Amino acid sequence: MAASTVLSRSECYHVDNFDEVRVKENAIDIVEKELKLTRQVLELINKYGFGIVIDTKSDLVLRDIDILLEIKKHSPVVVNFTITTEDNALCRKIEPNVSLRSKRFEAMKKISDAGIMVGLLLMPILPFINDTEENIIGLVNKSFDAGAKFINHGFGVTLRQNQRTHFYTQLDKLFPGLKQRYQETFGDSYGCNPPNYKILEQVFRAECDKLGIIYGMDNISALVRKNYEYKQMKLF
Repeated sequence: MAASTVLSRSECYHVDNFDEVRVKENAIDIVEKELKLTRQVLELINKYGFGIVIDTKSDLVLRDIDILLEIKKHSPVVVNFTITTEDNALCRKIEPNVSLRSKRFEAMKKISDAGIMVGLLLMPILPFINDTEENIIGLVNKSFDAGAKFINHGFGVTLRQNQRTHFYTQLDKLFPGLKQRYQETFGDSYGCNPPNYKILEQVFRAECDKLGIIYGMDNISALVRKNYEYKQMKLF
């Protein structure tokens, strides 16, 4: 049900037999190697003076705070956490293979307290599942408490042919009867926005404005670049 698995099923990615389990030999060694590789990539980014934006649904990013702080000395560093529901039980349903939203908020707070900019990726908001005003308000406030400086949001979900087939199969398993409501409301539409998305947008903006949280890509980009652009101008 996780959005990433739905999106990956699109024909444009040319992935056949998506549900076929491919067994890897020496899986533990491979995982350890990948973790080391991630660390080495961050060290190279630091070595050559680049910045980095990390999008994650995991709290494993905590292990790399030290190298992220080194990168921050010369370039922008941002860690974005995707969190779309306040409810851990619902989180287990729609995102079964990621850190619980409570763990992600804890990680967000620790990274923010360390002095690294953090943000919330509030997407996708699934029609009739997590598209409530209470959920949006709660997530905005929890993000503020955890130190988020901005929220990049999107209310709705996109469904191509293969995505829709898998998504509806999962709806039948997890939310019996909801598939019919999707079919009646959206038909074969690619973009499926909650019927109340205009209200959600108003509620979201009002809550962010009240708390001083930035939203909108132009504003977010300006915030991330702000301090580092000044340093480069002084250099010349």
